[in-house]
Amino acid sequence: MFKSLLLVWLSAISITFSVGAQTTAEYIAEHAEYAQTLMREHKIPASVILAVAIHESASGTSKIARYLNNHFGIKGANSNTEIRSSYKDYPSVQESYDSFLEFLKSRSSFTSLFEKYDQFDYRNWARGIQRGGYARSRTWASQIIGIIKKNDLSQYDERPDDYVEPPAPVVATRSRSAKNSRSTYTVKRGDSLNKIAKLRGTTAASLMKKMG
Repeated sequence: MFKSLLLVWLSAISITFSVGAQTTAEYIAEHAEYAQTLMREHKIPASVILAVAIHESASGTSKIARYLNNHFGIKGANSNTEIRSSYKDYPSVQESYDSFLEFLKSRSSFTSLFEKYDQFDYRNWARGIQRGGYARSRTWASQIIGIIKKNDLSQYDERPDDYVEPPAPVVATRSRSAKNSRSTYTVKRGDSLNKIAKLRGTTAASLMKKMG
Protein backbone atom coordinates (compact mmCIF):
# COMPACT_ATOMS: atom_id res chain seq x y z
CA MET A 1 0.00 0.00 0.00
CA PHE A 2 2.76 2.42 1.00
CA LYS A 3 4.71 1.55 -2.14
CA SER A 4 1.68 2.31 -4.33
CA LEU A 5 1.11 5.67 -2.63
CA LEU A 6 4.79 6.53 -3.08
CA LEU A 7 4.63 5.77 -6.78
CA VAL A 8 1.52 7.93 -7.17
CA TRP A 9 3.21 10.79 -5.29
CA LEU A 10 6.37 10.57 -7.42
CA SER A 11 4.28 10.48 -10.59
CA ALA A 12 2.41 13.60 -9.47
CA ILE A 13 5.72 15.43 -8.88
CA SER A 14 6.98 14.37 -12.31
CA ILE A 15 3.81 15.63 -13.99
CA THR A 16 4.04 18.93 -12.12
CA PHE A 17 7.60 19.53 -13.30
CA SER A 18 6.88 18.53 -16.89
CA VAL A 19 3.91 20.88 -17.04
CA GLY A 20 5.67 23.77 -15.32
CA ALA A 21 8.96 23.70 -17.23
CA GLN A 22 8.75 25.58 -20.51
CA THR A 23 10.92 24.25 -23.32
CA THR A 24 12.93 26.44 -25.67
CA ALA A 25 10.70 25.36 -28.56
CA GLU A 26 7.60 26.47 -26.64
CA TYR A 27 9.27 29.76 -25.76
CA ILE A 28 10.07 30.44 -29.41
CA ALA A 29 6.53 29.59 -30.51
CA GLU A 30 5.14 31.98 -27.91
CA HIS A 31 7.39 34.98 -28.62
CA ALA A 32 8.53 34.70 -32.26
CA GLU A 33 5.65 36.77 -33.63
CA TYR A 34 6.33 39.73 -31.35
CA ALA A 35 10.07 39.50 -32.05
CA GLN A 36 9.23 39.81 -35.75
CA THR A 37 7.04 42.84 -35.04
CA LEU A 38 10.01 44.55 -33.39
CA MET A 39 12.27 43.45 -36.24
CA ARG A 40 10.07 45.08 -38.87
CA GLU A 41 9.91 48.29 -36.85
CA HIS A 42 13.57 48.59 -35.85
CA LYS A 43 15.40 46.45 -38.48
CA ILE A 44 17.15 44.24 -35.94
CA PRO A 45 16.98 40.48 -36.63
CA ALA A 46 14.16 38.68 -34.86
CA SER A 47 16.61 35.80 -34.43
CA VAL A 48 18.89 38.00 -32.31
CA ILE A 49 16.00 39.28 -30.18
CA LEU A 50 14.81 35.73 -29.51
CA ALA A 51 18.29 34.31 -28.91
CA VAL A 52 19.20 37.04 -26.40
CA ALA A 53 15.90 36.46 -24.56
CA ILE A 54 16.44 32.68 -24.53
CA HIS A 55 20.00 33.14 -23.25
CA GLU A 56 19.27 35.77 -20.60
CA SER A 57 16.02 34.25 -19.29
CA ALA A 58 16.79 30.53 -19.71
CA SER A 59 13.84 30.33 -22.09
CA GLY A 60 11.61 32.17 -19.64
CA THR A 61 12.38 29.92 -16.64
CA SER A 62 14.84 32.12 -14.70
CA LYS A 63 13.73 33.82 -11.49
CA ILE A 64 13.81 37.32 -12.94
CA ALA A 65 11.76 36.13 -15.90
CA ARG A 66 9.14 34.44 -13.72
CA TYR A 67 8.89 37.08 -11.01
CA LEU A 68 9.82 40.29 -12.86
CA ASN A 69 8.91 39.54 -16.52
CA ASN A 70 12.53 40.51 -17.25
CA HIS A 71 13.77 38.43 -20.19
CA PHE A 72 16.87 40.43 -21.15
CA GLY A 73 18.78 40.95 -17.92
CA ILE A 74 18.14 44.71 -17.88
CA LYS A 75 19.05 46.16 -14.49
CA GLY A 76 16.98 48.76 -12.66
CA ALA A 77 14.62 49.39 -9.77
CA ASN A 78 11.75 47.05 -9.02
CA SER A 79 8.94 46.90 -6.48
CA ASN A 80 8.67 43.13 -6.29
CA THR A 81 8.40 41.74 -2.75
CA GLU A 82 8.79 38.05 -3.63
CA ILE A 83 12.48 38.17 -4.56
CA ARG A 84 15.32 40.57 -3.89
CA SER A 85 16.91 41.59 -7.17
CA SER A 86 18.81 44.42 -8.86
CA TYR A 87 16.93 43.76 -12.11
CA LYS A 88 14.08 45.85 -13.46
CA ASP A 89 10.52 44.56 -13.33
CA TYR A 90 7.92 44.86 -16.11
CA PRO A 91 4.11 44.59 -16.16
CA SER A 92 4.36 42.15 -19.08
CA VAL A 93 6.89 40.14 -21.09
CA GLN A 94 6.22 42.25 -24.19
CA GLU A 95 7.22 45.37 -22.28
CA SER A 96 10.50 43.64 -21.43
CA TYR A 97 11.04 43.07 -25.17
CA ASP A 98 10.24 46.75 -25.84
CA SER A 99 12.71 47.77 -23.14
CA PHE A 100 15.49 45.75 -24.79
CA LEU A 101 15.06 47.70 -28.04
CA GLU A 102 14.88 50.99 -26.15
CA PHE A 103 18.07 50.05 -24.33
CA LEU A 104 19.94 49.43 -27.58
CA LYS A 105 18.63 52.55 -29.29
CA SER A 106 19.32 54.86 -26.36
CA ARG A 107 23.03 54.12 -25.95
CA SER A 108 25.70 55.42 -28.30
CA SER A 109 27.68 52.17 -28.12
CA PHE A 110 24.81 50.38 -29.89
CA THR A 111 23.14 53.02 -32.09
CA SER A 112 25.69 52.63 -34.89
CA LEU A 113 24.61 49.01 -35.31
CA PHE A 114 21.26 50.16 -36.68
CA GLU A 115 23.10 52.05 -39.42
CA LYS A 116 25.71 49.35 -40.20
CA TYR A 117 23.67 46.15 -40.27
CA ASP A 118 20.33 45.04 -41.67
CA GLN A 119 17.77 42.66 -40.19
CA PHE A 120 19.34 39.64 -41.90
CA ASP A 121 22.89 39.90 -40.55
CA TYR A 122 22.46 38.21 -37.16
CA ARG A 123 26.16 37.38 -36.75
CA ASN A 124 27.38 40.97 -36.91
CA TRP A 125 24.48 42.10 -34.73
CA ALA A 126 25.46 39.61 -32.03
CA ARG A 127 29.12 40.61 -32.22
CA GLY A 128 28.23 44.31 -32.23
CA ILE A 129 26.02 44.01 -29.15
CA GLN A 130 28.84 42.24 -27.32
CA ARG A 131 31.39 44.89 -28.37
CA GLY A 132 29.00 47.58 -27.13
CA GLY A 133 29.27 46.18 -23.62
CA TYR A 134 25.97 44.35 -23.24
CA ALA A 135 27.68 41.36 -21.61
CA ARG A 136 31.03 40.84 -19.92
CA SER A 137 31.59 37.33 -21.23
CA ARG A 138 33.95 37.16 -24.22
CA THR A 139 32.00 34.19 -25.58
CA TRP A 140 28.57 35.86 -25.32
CA ALA A 141 28.23 36.56 -29.07
CA SER A 142 29.30 33.01 -29.92
CA GLN A 143 26.67 31.68 -27.52
CA ILE A 144 23.96 33.85 -29.11
CA ILE A 145 24.98 32.73 -32.61
CA GLY A 146 24.98 29.12 -31.39
CA ILE A 147 21.41 29.47 -30.07
CA ILE A 148 20.30 30.94 -33.40
CA LYS A 149 21.84 28.11 -35.38
CA LYS A 150 20.69 25.33 -33.04
CA ASN A 151 17.07 26.50 -33.10
CA ASP A 152 17.05 27.70 -36.73
CA LEU A 153 15.97 31.16 -35.59
CA SER A 154 17.11 32.86 -38.81
CA GLN A 155 13.88 31.54 -40.38
CA TYR A 156 12.12 34.41 -38.57
CA ASP A 157 14.36 37.09 -40.14
CA GLU A 158 12.44 37.08 -43.44
CA ARG A 159 15.64 36.73 -45.45
CA PRO A 160 15.30 36.93 -49.25
CA ASP A 161 15.83 33.61 -51.04
CA ASP A 162 18.97 34.95 -52.72
CA TYR A 163 20.45 36.43 -49.54
CA VAL A 164 24.19 35.77 -49.15
CA GLU A 165 25.66 36.04 -45.67
CA PRO A 166 28.59 38.46 -45.42
CA PRO A 167 31.91 36.73 -44.64
CA ALA A 168 33.04 36.72 -41.04
CA PRO A 169 35.65 39.42 -40.32
CA VAL A 170 39.21 38.13 -40.40
CA VAL A 171 41.46 39.26 -37.59
CA ALA A 172 44.91 39.98 -38.97
CA THR A 173 47.67 38.19 -37.08
CA ARG A 174 51.37 37.91 -37.80
CA SER A 175 52.44 34.33 -38.33
CA ARG A 176 55.45 32.90 -36.53
CA SER A 177 57.34 32.60 -39.82
CA ALA A 178 56.71 36.29 -40.54
CA LYS A 179 58.07 37.20 -37.12
CA ASN A 180 61.11 35.04 -37.65
CA SER A 181 61.76 36.59 -41.04
CA ARG A 182 61.90 39.98 -39.34
CA SER A 183 64.42 38.77 -36.76
CA THR A 184 66.85 37.10 -39.18
CA TYR A 185 68.72 38.40 -42.22
CA THR A 186 71.05 36.64 -44.64
CA VAL A 187 74.05 38.80 -45.52
CA LYS A 188 74.58 39.15 -49.27
CA ARG A 189 77.62 40.16 -51.29
CA GLY A 190 77.99 43.93 -51.32
CA ASP A 191 76.00 44.46 -48.08
CA SER A 192 77.24 46.97 -45.56
CA LEU A 193 76.13 47.56 -41.98
CA ASN A 194 74.51 50.88 -42.96
CA LYS A 195 72.67 49.26 -45.89
CA ILE A 196 71.31 46.44 -43.71
CA ALA A 197 70.26 48.91 -41.00
CA LYS A 198 68.35 50.94 -43.59
CA LEU A 199 66.55 47.84 -44.87
CA ARG A 200 65.57 46.88 -41.33
CA GLY A 201 64.38 50.35 -40.41
CA THR A 202 66.99 50.84 -37.72
CA THR A 203 70.50 52.27 -37.28
CA ALA A 204 73.96 50.78 -37.64
CA ALA A 205 74.61 51.52 -33.96
CA SER A 206 71.52 49.52 -32.90
CA LEU A 207 72.62 46.56 -35.03
CA MET A 208 76.08 46.71 -33.51
CA LYS A 209 74.57 46.48 -30.02
CA LYS A 210 72.47 43.44 -31.00
CA MET A 211 75.48 41.77 -32.61
CA GLY A 212 77.61 42.43 -29.54
